[in-house]
Amino acid sequence: MLTRKQSELLRFINERLMESGVPPSFDEMKDALDLRSKSGIHRLIMALEERGFIRRLPNRARALEVLKLPEASTPSGVSRGGRFAPNVLEGGLGRGRPAAAASDGGEERWRPVSIPVMGRIAAGTPISAIQQRSSTIGLPPDFLGAGEHFALEVRGDSMIEAGIHDEDTVIIRKQDTAESGDIVVALIDDEEATLKRLRKRGASVALEAANPAYETRIFGPDRVHIQGKLVSLIRRY
Repeated sequence: MLTRKQSELLRFINERLMESGVPPSFDEMKDALDLRSKSGIHRLIMALEERGFIRRLPNRARALEVLKLPEASTPSGVSRGGRFAPNVLEGGLGRGRPAAAASDGGEERWRPVSIPVMGRIAAGTPISAIQQRSSTIGLPPDFLGAGEHFALEVRGDSMIEAGIHDEDTVIIRKQDTAESGDIVVALIDDEEATLKRLRKRGASVALEAANPAYETRIFGPDRVHIQGKLVSLIRRY
């Protein structure tokens, strides 16, 4: 059982998601509920989360997912069968679409794509080149974009200031070219694979770490072959 203010906030969040795919700000929520401070909104959101009506997505500003609505409510986000279609925001997993939209030809947009995990990649001390497929993971198409992809498990901390940690899984778009500044999988001398930021310096290629403890490595262009470009990252807590 929700309080009146909790119900009002839940309806307001859901309506905004369905209209624009973007959650309201705390100021907008405060004004909509005629509250004097944002602390009241924080308390309402916590109460809705504790009761299982919403979920806050980690590491994303203003990212809220509506999990369900009170049974008495019948907004457009509820299908005829009564199942609510979650609205996931600012995470690349969709833009707040109701279940009915998926049933009208949008199933492919939500169907996971199987991505091969091709072993481990060094972000620090060099390890062996990319291995053969070790497993697969399923990801929604919006997480990937166009092209062929593979995943690698990160070992090392040389890219930590780029937000890439040891034991993260990186999603790589397979390609053999890249722009200066891209984070790429580079194969050095056909035997050492590493994850670094590419910099083109005249006729040379620099592979930059994102950790001051590691030096930039510079090679002739014939020694470095691009295997792919970083497009996404998965982290387990």
